[in-house]
Amino acid sequence: MPRDANLGPPVIELSHVATRFGAHVVHADVNLQVHQAEIFALVGGSGSGKSTLLREMILLQRPDAGSVSVLGVPLLGLDEAGARAQRQRWGVMFQHGGLFASLSVLENVGLPLREHTRLPDAQINQLAAWKLAISGLPPEAGLQMPAELSGGMLKRASLARALALDPEVLFLDEPTAGLDPASASGVDDLVLALREQFGLTIVMITHDLDLLWRVADRVAVLADGRVQATGAMATLAESGNPAVRQFFDSPRARSAQQQAQQQAGPSIHRRPPSKPR
Repeated sequence: MPRDANLGPPVIELSHVATRFGAHVVHADVNLQVHQAEIFALVGGSGSGKSTLLREMILLQRPDAGSVSVLGVPLLGLDEAGARAQRQRWGVMFQHGGLFASLSVLENVGLPLREHTRLPDAQINQLAAWKLAISGLPPEAGLQMPAELSGGMLKRASLARALALDPEVLFLDEPTAGLDPASASGVDDLVLALREQFGLTIVMITHDLDLLWRVADRVAVLADGRVQATGAMATLAESGNPAVRQFFDSPRARSAQQQAQQQAGPSIHRRPPSKPR
């Protein structure tokens, strides 16, 4: 379950970020901080700029104004060498996996190590196998091609690759999208376990209300080009802001909240992880 609000030092800082595509304003004035070892979620309606904001945090896009700092490094002034060094300090799990179809799962996970280290192939394969194991996949999964994996296993393989270089920050783009409830629950447990075992700072975009209630320490709600509110789900549930209320007033949202409250007694991250599906 989420931690109490005992925030560490800031790891990511966005100040007065503005982003436009032609005449269309995506971000007008976005300000937020993500703290060390925090599980932080970005939510918002379609077109609110969640994915764009994530891309700006991982150097795939530049905002038109404002500043973005990750791990104490301002991103907007980085040259190519600085950007390359910075990217090696974080891992990204893309929504649709992003694995190379022509490589085995083990080769996909080992690819960042082959590109950015001088380790011998045997050691790279050992490390890749270990990353698959801590992501909850059996050894034989490494021999398969991405197209042979189920949705849940593909998410875990993508996560294993994101962990290849021992990142300090982990970015997750819709980590449970398209998964059945059992597989999604397994990803929830895995996210919590990674934070607890490795002290990772985790930023995720998700529409999964169960995931938000179970793992997010804080959630930022994007709407109308700005962060409308930031806080724990229990705090946001009391908000009167219409942009926030949409995440709590639907029958599905109320069901997720009720389930989270029922589970608040036992510690969720002490449960054994669900079997990959």
